[in-house]
Amino acid sequence: MKHSIYADLFLIFAKIGLFTFGGGYAMIPLIQREAVENRRWITADEMLDVVAIAESTPGPIAINSATFIGSKVGGVFGAVCATIGVVLPSFLIIVALSYALEAFSHLKAVQYAFWGIRAGVLALIFKALIALFRQCKKRWFEIAVMVFSFAAVALFSISAIWVILLCALLGIILVRTGKVKA
Repeated sequence: MKHSIYADLFLIFAKIGLFTFGGGYAMIPLIQREAVENRRWITADEMLDVVAIAESTPGPIAINSATFIGSKVGGVFGAVCATIGVVLPSFLIIVALSYALEAFSHLKAVQYAFWGIRAGVLALIFKALIALFRQCKKRWFEIAVMVFSFAAVALFSISAIWVILLCALLGIILVRTGKVKA
């Protein structure tokens, strides 16, 4: 029975990794559909926690999400299966593309294609940002943290790591003192 769980984790995350374009944020809706709705491995509230944790920890959000869900479902080996599943398709595609691009990178058409791809990826990231913003509670604390974080990173070039740590500490203090509800 455990073998089936491991195979399911690998195959589901491999499918997500293979058929999702636009990076980790584009994978989140597919991960949610599979892990929450289809398989019921985690709840919708846990999925929001997974996204929050995956964004706050080093590494790509899709890999962090797969690792967390795999760990919850199948322990350490489940985490390994889900992580390899989500990474392997991209790895193989990138290796193949790197050989092809090396041969054709001098062509203007290839250079123009990449300019278009960059614009498309930016649009997908912006769409994911809007979707995540819609899911968040919009109380004074969350809005203030969002504005502060953006200003600190974008305007004052403060490391995102320090901003995340400071925001986490501030959240803990404010919730523990009762100034903000969790």
